[in-house]
Amino acid sequence: MIDTALIDQVFVACFPCDMRKSINGLSALVQLTFDMDPFANHLYVFFNRKGDKAKILRWSNNGWWLYYRKLSQGTFKWVFNESQTVKGISERQLRWLLDGLSLEQPQAHRAVHKRLII
Repeated sequence: MIDTALIDQVFVACFPCDMRKSINGLSALVQLTFDMDPFANHLYVFFNRKGDKAKILRWSNNGWWLYYRKLSQGTFKWVFNESQTVKGISERQLRWLLDGLSLEQPQAHRAVHKRLII
């Protein structure tokens, strides 16, 4: 599994991506299409049109990580919205997507943001 302990944010492309792209092509998409810094401490996630392949790009210290997953059966439950270029999601939602679930999980416990003990 991807170590997300040091990741600030996760961004997913809202359009299908050509899975022939590698590090240079994906980092150029991040910079030119998303208008973001590919060297930032983020994960950038891309899915193909069919929904059975995913690539995740990450910069770490002195080099790139490119994670690639091809499903043998089924598809990722990502819904493309080409009116946007990129969408920020939580690390938890990324785990759901990679496990074959949708972004919205009504049965999941909601995060508690209260920081008051007494």
